[in-house]
Amino acid sequence: MKVYADHAATTPCDKRVVEEMLPYFTSEFGNADSQHFLGRDTAKAVAEARATIAELIGCKPNELYFTGSGTEADNWALKGVALHKKDKGKHVIISAIEHHAILVAAEWLEKNGFRVTRLPVDSTGLVHVEDLEKVIDDETTIVSVMYVNNEVGTIQPIKELARVAHKHGALFHSDCVQAMPYLEVNVCDLGVDLLSMSGHKFYGPKGVGALYIRNGVKLDKLICGGGQERAQRGGTTNTPAVVGMARALQLSRQEMNVNNAHIAALRDHFEQRVEKEIPYIRQNGNKQHRVPSVANYSFEFVEGEGILMLLDFNGIAVSSGSACSSGSLDPSHVLLAMGVPVEVSHGSIRFSFGRDNTMEEVDYIVDKLKETITKLRDMSPLFDLKKGGTYNV
Repeated sequence: MKVYADHAATTPCDKRVVEEMLPYFTSEFGNADSQHFLGRDTAKAVAEARATIAELIGCKPNELYFTGSGTEADNWALKGVALHKKDKGKHVIISAIEHHAILVAAEWLEKNGFRVTRLPVDSTGLVHVEDLEKVIDDETTIVSVMYVNNEVGTIQPIKELARVAHKHGALFHSDCVQAMPYLEVNVCDLGVDLLSMSGHKFYGPKGVGALYIRNGVKLDKLICGGGQERAQRGGTTNTPAVVGMARALQLSRQEMNVNNAHIAALRDHFEQRVEKEIPYIRQNGNKQHRVPSVANYSFEFVEGEGILMLLDFNGIAVSSGSACSSGSLDPSHVLLAMGVPVEVSHGSIRFSFGRDNTMEEVDYIVDKLKETITKLRDMSPLFDLKKGGTYNV
């Protein structure tokens, strides 16, 4: 059996989305910025896609800019605002558990003379509004906090955080990449000034994202070289991907309630079995404020890499954290920020379920997970000590 349980990393592209995209690879191949009939036809498709996404997130079409990824959108938001507003102040605030797209962009700003404050989180991965109140000041130009954490699934109090930022004259950005498939994201309701998304997280194509920029907000360009996206982002428009992302988000919203209920039932069954049948574990995340897809566990006395390898051998695809950093042997920055001990965080695995998973697959995962943990602990000197054995060096 082959089981995919890594939907937080990426999702398969919906066949209905692929069908929508196909003509724009072949017969409708024109450059959307060309002035002839083929260009006008594709420009119309891009405009319709922009209008569809804008309506779904509650903004105006001219407030939505297509990018090549969620990472690009994050970088553009943080760097663009910070650089444009550097004369007002050079203070940027992010959370300690942001995606690396924000973390590394913030490090770049630090190296270029900006002051970066990283908000702490509690043991469940939640940012507290009072912590933002403590550190925001007159030089703060932008606050960036992700809506849903990609490793543990915790949902942040974005509305309240945005109000604090605005009270102090700062702009607020939210990386909503992980939120889009599970929450009805609306920019007006959230009160954000900028918002990032990525098509491949909600059964759309890879290689396309978008940045919402509220009208009136000014920021420096990230990519120069052309007049595309109303002269704000150079590069030939990826028409098939743009069309596909719009259709994917449309389908995601239409089917969200049904999908969420199904995915939550899978996750709950998984958690019940894991917590009943596997000892010495720690669940990471917030039980009340979370999306339905993610279950993150630390398995004591074993290494996450060993778990991944054995599960992969049994045809099970999961992750030890963010797919963008899963090749690293360093412990998860998210779990460390939550206070998980280093040695425990090394044994952590993220299971993220999707709409196509079945209960049979969940049971298969748990059965093989139990075998895997037992096998690895049988070889673990630390587990032997836990059982009262003697570790001879």
